[in-house]
Amino acid sequence: MTSTELDQLVAEIGEEILNRIGGPRFSKAEGLNIPDLVCPGCKGRCPQTCAKKTKEIVAAGADRVSASDKTTKIDPALAGSIDHTILRADATREDIVRICQEARKYSFASVCVNPYWVPLAARQLSGSPVKVCTVIGFPLGATSTEIKRAEAEAAIRVGAQEIDMVINVGALKSGDQETVKLDIQAVVDASHKGGAIVKVIIETALLDDNQKAIACTLAKMAGADFVKTSTGFAATGATVHDVALMRSIVGPNIGVKASGGIRTLDDVQKMTAAGATRIGASASVKIVEAAAIPAEAASAY
Repeated sequence: MTSTELDQLVAEIGEEILNRIGGPRFSKAEGLNIPDLVCPGCKGRCPQTCAKKTKEIVAAGADRVSASDKTTKIDPALAGSIDHTILRADATREDIVRICQEARKYSFASVCVNPYWVPLAARQLSGSPVKVCTVIGFPLGATSTEIKRAEAEAAIRVGAQEIDMVINVGALKSGDQETVKLDIQAVVDASHKGGAIVKVIIETALLDDNQKAIACTLAKMAGADFVKTSTGFAATGATVHDVALMRSIVGPNIGVKASGGIRTLDDVQKMTAAGATRIGASASVKIVEAAAIPAEAASAY
């Protein structure tokens, strides 16, 4: 079959399809390359690059829109520094499954859920490199050390690999430093015994700079793996000032997690520049997609 005959056959097939669905007709000369219907230089990337065209596809009758995973490139270092978080009291089973699927897709560092949801998250993430993270003594930190230790042990037994514990803020502000240290150490010992790491939430919104420095020092003395700014339930969350202060106190060998109010790529970049090595966010997908670049552009790097 010659090229001309092939073009003729394609045109006839297209005309027949349009006749059957009652769609617009095009001359053979026009084909489908019509400016108001097809973007100039179209690469078939509507779902990634054009909300208008994607909506038109759906309006025309599509139930689902497909997009190749090769069309954009997610920064693995960025995604791998984020704990994809859902700690709302009203989070449902469907919400947990969804964020686990998102975490698998984007290769986030972990999924951070309330203890009740740890078994479900562990099943959903089985076989993936994404860790299961949960919170202990959350969000107030005012439960007893015995309860915090038991809570951590129970969470690890059903699949938790990372523990984010809240310090006893009231004890710290009362000057009971030994109480705070022993509280952290009990959770650290239990978690490390179970193969989990510990991030210590100091709730910076409730502390002055001197108290933040003391809290970080106590966490370091107790063997914590990270210090963390916030629960996300206080009046304010992470700030660049607090992250920089925490990094200066713990030094280079302990992680600093910025959490609370981090919603954009710009927020993440500011926190990492200040010294954060882990980010806690519920807007994780939005953040990594904001940093994504087209595959054709990525190939030039």
